Amino acid sequence: MTRRKAQPKQRPKQGGKQPQKPLKGAKARQAASAKRNRQVGIGAIVAVAVVVVAIIVFSAKGTPSTSPTPSGDTAQVAKLVTSVPSTTLDQIGAGQGVTEVQTLPSGTAPLTLDGRPEVFYLGAEYCPYCAAQRWPLVIALSRFGTFSGLGTTTSSSTDTAPNTPTLSFHGSTYASSYLSLAAVETQTRDGKPLDTPTAAQQQLAAAYDPPSPGSSSSSIPFLMIGNRYMQIGSSFLPTTLAGMTALDVATALSDPTAATTQPIAGAANMFTAALCQLTNNQPQNVCDAPGVRAAAGKLPSVGP
Repeated sequence: MTRRKAQPKQRPKQGGKQPQKPLKGAKARQAASAKRNRQVGIGAIVAVAVVVVAIIVFSAKGTPSTSPTPSGDTAQVAKLVTSVPSTTLDQIGAGQGVTEVQTLPSGTAPLTLDGRPEVFYLGAEYCPYCAAQRWPLVIALSRFGTFSGLGTTTSSSTDTAPNTPTLSFHGSTYASSYLSLAAVETQTRDGKPLDTPTAAQQQLAAAYDPPSPGSSSSSIPFLMIGNRYMQIGSSFLPTTLAGMTALDVATALSDPTAATTQPIAGAANMFTAALCQLTNNQPQNVCDAPGVRAAAGKLPSVGP
């Protein structure tokens, strides 16, 4: 038979507290009551901590990293900007405060995509000048085709003209029997990577707008219209849209007297007139519109 060894008695560690003798009577009841109170207090602290953590987690999840237009407004904005009344565009004509496009030499090879003249746009969502440029560009292109999936956002909150309301080409498509569109948004409004231009697109931008010393990319926005016209920068100042939402801007497009509509519609007519040069003045009802003809009269002559 195997005998169990006697277990040594547990002694308190040097300097430790001696074991307490059992309490009896009133003292025992007081100790139990104090223990219950400590347990209740600890429980309350834990409950409060859980609530605080839950609030923090909820706040983190509920706070977006960007300030996009509410989803319900995005569809309305897209509808308004792609169907600006012709009466508004005709009344404004060339508009005011509009920067003219530049021309390319007459011998420049046409820029095409899928067998149609190509419009190439390079920008980023954080860029306030890109934010301004998208408004007239979308209006002009909508006269030759149809957009789907246009987004809305604002420019960076820390750049010049912060939080400029705008559209976004990211994730959108464009269908036209007259033109092709290649639109690239390289970064979000927070500077995160978005779309990547092809090597050919990078070369095109660099050929007409070489990167500045210390930079690896060209200026934005960069707009090339079939290798016949181009614009580096925006057609009007983004500060024009200060304090407005995308829905405010889009709604005002039906009012030819609105201060924001003047440069937007004027630039849209200018882009339309330039596009008509690529499409042999088709569709005729667009290219013969009074507002487009007025803008066409101010287009610079094609270079030698």
